[in-house]
Amino acid sequence: MVRQLVFDEPRPARPPRHLADLDAAGRASAIAELGLPAYRAKQLAQQYYGRLIADPRQMTDLPAAVRERVAEAMFPTLLTAAADVACDAGQTRKTLWRATDGTTVESVLMRYPQRNTVCISSQAGCGMACPFCATGQGGLRRNLSTAEILEQVRAGAAALRDDFGSGQRLSNVVFMGMGEPLANYARVLAAVQRIIAPPPHGFGISARSVTVSTVGLVPAIRTLADERLGVTLALSLHAPDDELRDTLVPVNTRWKVGEALAAARYYAETTGRRVSVEYALIRGVNDQAWRADLLGKRLHRALGPLVHVNLIPLNPTPGSAWDASPKPVEREFVRRVRSQGVSCTVRDTRGREISAACGQLAAAGGPAT
Repeated sequence: MVRQLVFDEPRPARPPRHLADLDAAGRASAIAELGLPAYRAKQLAQQYYGRLIADPRQMTDLPAAVRERVAEAMFPTLLTAAADVACDAGQTRKTLWRATDGTTVESVLMRYPQRNTVCISSQAGCGMACPFCATGQGGLRRNLSTAEILEQVRAGAAALRDDFGSGQRLSNVVFMGMGEPLANYARVLAAVQRIIAPPPHGFGISARSVTVSTVGLVPAIRTLADERLGVTLALSLHAPDDELRDTLVPVNTRWKVGEALAAARYYAETTGRRVSVEYALIRGVNDQAWRADLLGKRLHRALGPLVHVNLIPLNPTPGSAWDASPKPVEREFVRRVRSQGVSCTVRDTRGREISAACGQLAAAGGPAT
């Protein structure tokens, strides 16, 4: 029996308003409410987005007499680190965040020789019910606010600077943490706009270095394409045939593989950006040679050169019957997809020993001791 999919947000208490929730007009209005000069709005935004400071008490260009008032009105603490675990010689760091209502979300900071990436969450939990995903099995608790999303980015960028040296900058943001980003469309869109806008309106990260993942919410994919932001779309496919995908990705019962691929093609043609297809390789489930052939054929026909396949060695969740495919099977799968004229690589795996699969740390309540 397929669990009912959840697209609408439950209605818990809304997080308090934060500067990062506001666009330029909203910041100006908030500053006016505080009775401060208009130029303070730009000044505060520059501190937050440009200098990565989220506490007005540390903003030395702000008069000491108003710092506390500004902190209370525009910089409430939204996320508190409840656990912080590292592996890969300190190059991978996973943080469990606790929100003001007690819900928990995760982000992962990953350092590579040529880039620094933060993987962020867009929802607390997820309503897509994919059976091999720890987050999906936990269900959806609520959408994150725009500021809660952006605080994960700011915290990652600040950690790079403070812990690894001033020359370390955040270069990539991927919406591949907890949740289905396109099911929280308005807030994710606002967050993306502020991630790519230059300071003082955003963090100034290249749109080409921002990836938004989705299990295939077809209307939202097309809407995102029409925004023409130029970010990368990652389609979590996991099976090339409807029979299996109905089970692995239950949203497929609403929008079939063909519809998802047609929307992906629309995105690629509209934005000029190649689409990434994510495929978690699961032993004995979706790793058969004939499925590799079918995947290559369908992607070649639907997207041609406008697609790249990211094979993901499954990171099993505790107690799960799912397991990663053996390496020889993985290599043969790659060979067969490439033989159909489709680019295909295996994603570098990080953080297995710190429960880095989405939702694992939250499900465990923190790191193992």
